[in-house]
Amino acid sequence: MTYHVLYNPLSNNKQGADSIEKVKPYIDGEIQAIDVREVTDFAGFFAGLGKQDAVVLCGGDGTLNHFVNDIADVDIKNDVYLFPSGTGNDFKADVAPNVEGLIKINDYIKNLPVVEVNGMKRRFINGIGYGIDGYCCEAGDEAAKKSDKPVNYAGIAVKGLLFFYKPANATVTVDGETHEFKHVWLAPSMNGRYYGGGMQVAPAQDRLASPKTLSLVVWSGTGKITTLLRFKSIFKGEHIKYEKMIHTFTGKNITVKFDRPTALQIDGETVRNVTEYTVHANA
Repeated sequence: MTYHVLYNPLSNNKQGADSIEKVKPYIDGEIQAIDVREVTDFAGFFAGLGKQDAVVLCGGDGTLNHFVNDIADVDIKNDVYLFPSGTGNDFKADVAPNVEGLIKINDYIKNLPVVEVNGMKRRFINGIGYGIDGYCCEAGDEAAKKSDKPVNYAGIAVKGLLFFYKPANATVTVDGETHEFKHVWLAPSMNGRYYGGGMQVAPAQDRLASPKTLSLVVWSGTGKITTLLRFKSIFKGEHIKYEKMIHTFTGKNITVKFDRPTALQIDGETVRNVTEYTVHANA
């Protein structure tokens, strides 16, 4: 039996190749290491595997997002595992917080929701961030260009809350029902519970629920200081108790429109100058 280990050298602050050695204690069989960026035809890749072969994807949420989009139309019969080796690992926090080593992900990479934004369609594994979370990813990308040091997203968030991010007004439509919000800080749509390196933004969301639905969480109406003081509650999912400022919805089709362009993030990947996005649950 061969384990085909797909690794991303750019994950975990460009230390992704180190995961090859780290994963070895959890694998009982032959290992074939492959740079995931070199696999250009995943249908052909999986068709060439033996029946008993397994695939191990090493990386974080960004690597997982690229993988699930690359295999969107592939019929996968082999076992597929994730070896979490990114910086945030929100998928792991959601589905296997106490597991060390490999996580079987076959059930989690099927029937994924799709986001439509700026003329593109993309599957996502954890969630869509729109608001200050998108701003943080945008600012983090700029910081990463200037330094090899790990990006301090917490510091970016605090400075953004106090000085740089300006809340927008939003119109949200969930399964045909429309709502208006003023002074919106966050408006993410979630397939899982976590994003942003440990923020439990949608604590009631179940990514394997049937029928499939998504969670929209709108944080609105608060000033800078109140938002900053209560922001830490999102890491434990306790922000939802503040019902005057947190509004949660569940549905299969969600559209969010802002009254000005704002950055958006898809599983940590930044999309700039967004005024509207739509997500669809599958199955």
